[in-house]
Amino acid sequence: MCIVDLPLDRAPRRPDITRSVCRGAARHLRERGFATITEMTFANGRRGDIVALSPSGDLLVVEVKSGIEDYRIDGKWPDYRDYCDAFCFAVAPEFPAEILPEDVGLIVADGYGGALIREAPRHPLAPARRKALTIAFGRLAAARLAGWEDPAAPR
Repeated sequence: MCIVDLPLDRAPRRPDITRSVCRGAARHLRERGFATITEMTFANGRRGDIVALSPSGDLLVVEVKSGIEDYRIDGKWPDYRDYCDAFCFAVAPEFPAEILPEDVGLIVADGYGGALIREAPRHPLAPARRKALTIAFGRLAAARLAGWEDPAAPR
């Protein structure tokens, strides 16, 4: 049964879809050798849903969209391009992918995994920005790990 066929009282809620797509997209990226972190805030105040660091040091930002309305009301996604080498959307299988721009990557995912439908075009970061973002990525990952090990650790 497809999500759109479910009765309204059983249809997944937007946060549930977002969480499911995020989990599946992150699993897919890790299978491809990326290290991933969720909810990373950039210097411009925007927060990437998933930021992935490739084995070669490239940074990918993945914006998760839970549905058409989520995509249509969100005009901030172009602001992420200054903080990554490549940008893509991750959406649920039911999402009408044809409404997304063709100049970004596309991952279709659910709670179990994902598939790369369209490779994200690469736009290399300036070395100084790459260094700053890579350090921020590592520090955020380390702070979150410390929080798991010691709930009193600063985050």
